[in-house]
Amino acid sequence: VITRPEMEIGRYHWMYRSSRPHRYHHVPALRGNVSPLGIQGCFECCIKCLGGVPYASLVATILCFSGVALFCGCGHVALTGTVSILEQHFSTTASDHALLSEVIQLMQYVIYGIASFFFLYGIILLAEGFYTTSAVKELHGEFKTTACGRCISGMFVFLTYVLGVAWLGVFGFSAVPVFMFYNIWSTCEVIKSFQTNVTVPGDQICVDIRQYGIIPWNAVPGKACGPILENICNTNEFYMSYHLFIVACAGAGATVIALIHFLMILSSNWAYLKDASKMQAYQDIKAKEEQELQDIQSRSKEQLNSYT
Repeated sequence: VITRPEMEIGRYHWMYRSSRPHRYHHVPALRGNVSPLGIQGCFECCIKCLGGVPYASLVATILCFSGVALFCGCGHVALTGTVSILEQHFSTTASDHALLSEVIQLMQYVIYGIASFFFLYGIILLAEGFYTTSAVKELHGEFKTTACGRCISGMFVFLTYVLGVAWLGVFGFSAVPVFMFYNIWSTCEVIKSFQTNVTVPGDQICVDIRQYGIIPWNAVPGKACGPILENICNTNEFYMSYHLFIVACAGAGATVIALIHFLMILSSNWAYLKDASKMQAYQDIKAKEEQELQDIQSRSKEQLNSYT
């Protein structure tokens, strides 16, 4: 006769064929590197941080830094080469180009100031983009706006607009030396093409720098003709100055584009701050009304309980 305990033991051996102790199997991790306690993993944190980067402001900042660096660096070296060309070939007397030398030296100091100012201004605009982007609200909690913050954003919009108009003038002014050097270079090319033509002597083809107004009319020699002009075009100073002025002009154009980009970004951020302030006021009024309604309900319940 089989007793009940023996039947239970046989049933146990039939279900579990081995008498080895229980082994804990590995439980696969949850998708997205999220722990069971709800703590975000490294991947989610990186994605969230990347989502908080204002890419439009970052692109505008890089473009602005690149344009200002090209304009300031290339413009500084090109102005030095221009003074050297004038002193050696077009104005041998120091008193004739003394005013021009002082103006160029002053422009070089202005270039130093422009580079420093736009380095700081670009960082400030990038920081403003970080703090006004919509992703910052998700990273740092509820976003609160103040009248001071909206005024600062409006001030940045106005200042960027003024700087953009000023840089349009700088871009136009930087095209003047490019035009001058291009005329000299094209004249040299004409002289080279006329070397095989005997009927047209190259000595009659000249470039007079005095007509541009950068040196006075009594400057000696003031102009270069024929082979002398061709030798000037073949010098390294002319070649480098010409191409550096082109790069500086391109840098000024890139800075104008960057400022226009910044202006669009700042206008959008200012509109966002304005809408956020209205939404904040609406939420405050709604929270106040809900609190008043809860107070009324609690008072009514207390009165009802007192009656009962």
